[in-house]
Amino acid sequence: MSGTGTDRVAVVTGASSGLGRAVALRLAADGHRVALLARGAEDLGAVAAEVERAGGTALTCAVDLADAAATRAAAEEVLTRWGRADVLVNAAATDAPGPVASTTVEDWDRVLAVNLRAPFLLSRAVFPAMRRAGGGTIVTVSSVAGRRGWADAAAYCSSKFALTGFTQALAAEGRAHGIRACVLYPGAMATSWGVWDPSARRPAGVGDAPDPRDALPPERVAELVAWLVQAPGELVLNEVTVTPLHEQGWR
Repeated sequence: MSGTGTDRVAVVTGASSGLGRAVALRLAADGHRVALLARGAEDLGAVAAEVERAGGTALTCAVDLADAAATRAAAEEVLTRWGRADVLVNAAATDAPGPVASTTVEDWDRVLAVNLRAPFLLSRAVFPAMRRAGGGTIVTVSSVAGRRGWADAAAYCSSKFALTGFTQALAAEGRAHGIRACVLYPGAMATSWGVWDPSARRPAGVGDAPDPRDALPPERVAELVAWLVQAPGELVLNEVTVTPLHEQGWR
């Protein structure tokens, strides 16, 4: 990948909290200027302040990734402001838990818009810039629910399964241009998605609830994302599954 030091630009979705926040902070610490995309302007501002207090540079884009026009506009803003995008991390996700019979078309469409269409739109936007720069890395966060279906999560699982095919196609197209694409399948994480009230009928994530004490800290998963970004150019990792050591129900 061309570009060194603070020349490098990373675009991170879901950057206001959880894994997206952890990834943004880690990539900023590694010398990337970070473009932070998420819905909550106030929360994004707090993450940007963390980046800047540590000596980094951040750009916030408050955007609803279910809105295709707004998502395209956010990508254009980053490219206009900084002229490049060396890394894209698609970490944002949403869910509409419930049985198939009670899942509305509106819920289905929103889940696929955020979880699948937004990664497509952003990858399509940054791909030409990466090609001009001689390479880049796109990491798309799926889930173990993208490898195995769960009850009461049809929309979520469908969107996450589809990310595998999309990433494989993207990797095939990018290989000749030095663009690497990887899909990451995390298990339970210690975020609002991965830690839940064990007395609840269904966790905030999907599947059977493992012991919350076994959940992965998002900062550890962010270390893996940073490694994927910095891995030697001759290494291509198209799919990576990461689960807590003692996690059983998600394998």
